[in-house]
Amino acid sequence: MSIRRGFIRCVFAAAAVAALSGMLSHAQTLGEPEEFTAIAIKNNNLGSGAGTVLIKVTRWSTEAERSRLLQALKTKGQDKLLDELQGMKSVGTIRTPDSLAYDLRYAHQQPGEDGGSQIVLATDRPIGFWEATNRPRTIQYPFTVIQMQMGRDGTGKGTLSYATKIVARKNVIELEDFATQPIMLTDIRSKKADR
Repeated sequence: MSIRRGFIRCVFAAAAVAALSGMLSHAQTLGEPEEFTAIAIKNNNLGSGAGTVLIKVTRWSTEAERSRLLQALKTKGQDKLLDELQGMKSVGTIRTPDSLAYDLRYAHQQPGEDGGSQIVLATDRPIGFWEATNRPRTIQYPFTVIQMQMGRDGTGKGTLSYATKIVARKNVIELEDFATQPIMLTDIRSKKADR
């Protein structure tokens, strides 16, 4: 992942770059429900610390859902993307051990180079009453995006971008983080979820 002028270049929908340029690479692998446990390490200008993050994917997004989100972003921008994402059925949850779960709205995986998988999860982030009323600059960063690289052994690493803008620039989906650095996810472990 390279940082260019404050933007973190990423694949929002795993095959988003290919889809936007009119070429199709790998199709999404629809899989079984899965649970992930990760250690989140935050070390940026907002402070530092570490904690456990629990993620449960109950279903993987369909190609139709992915296409709908990409089309909304390409034609009408971030605000329409947010509307579409908020209208989607939950694909799972994210939480810490001592918090309530928050719905995830998008889950995509594709095969990785080493027999593992590349996973992208996204949702709208919680906006509190104070933020909604006073509308500080953070209100322009309404997404949470999680990217994970999982090995075939069920372990991996990744990033969690909590307050993020999503924009399309020259057929590349980019994230701009309000906090300038994503939260690092280490020691990710996966297991098939109980139904």
